[in-house]
Amino acid sequence: MKRLTLLRHAKSDWDDPVARDFDRPLNRRGEKAALLMGQFAQTKKMRFDRLVASPAVRVVQTLETFFAGYGEALDAHWDRRIYLASAATLLDVVRDLPEETGSALMAGHNPGFEELILELVPDDGASPIREDVEVKFPTASLAVMDLAIDRWADAAENSATLVSFIRPRDLDPALGPGTR
Repeated sequence: MKRLTLLRHAKSDWDDPVARDFDRPLNRRGEKAALLMGQFAQTKKMRFDRLVASPAVRVVQTLETFFAGYGEALDAHWDRRIYLASAATLLDVVRDLPEETGSALMAGHNPGFEELILELVPDDGASPIREDVEVKFPTASLAVMDLAIDRWADAAENSATLVSFIRPRDLDPALGPGTR
């Protein structure tokens, strides 16, 4: 059994006149959400053996703030493939995780993250929270999946159970849609 946790980057600032999408920073709401999600992860005693992440600025800032709330840091393995990746590319990243890793945290972007969850978790009615992901995987959300595999290289379609799906608004309604 392997555990994969996905953390989508927190809300970024579209008003910032940066030259490239890659360089967009978090906004204030994103910082609050990332901190809250880190605190939540610590409260739930989530543990990660490895962190693999997109090197985009908004992901880097999300992780800095998430781990400030979490209370400890984890060295990131930056992987450019995660930036704006498809589900197929993300699955390749998962399959490339070191076998000694039992629990991995991947930080990155939508729509790839949402598509990866929907590919890994069967649409058989056994996981009601899968439907919530299908509606939307918001910024700063955490999805925890258990994969019925012994080796990451064996990760495949319909091989996971969605254990939990937590959105910032589940912890603080002020971080829901339409708020700034």
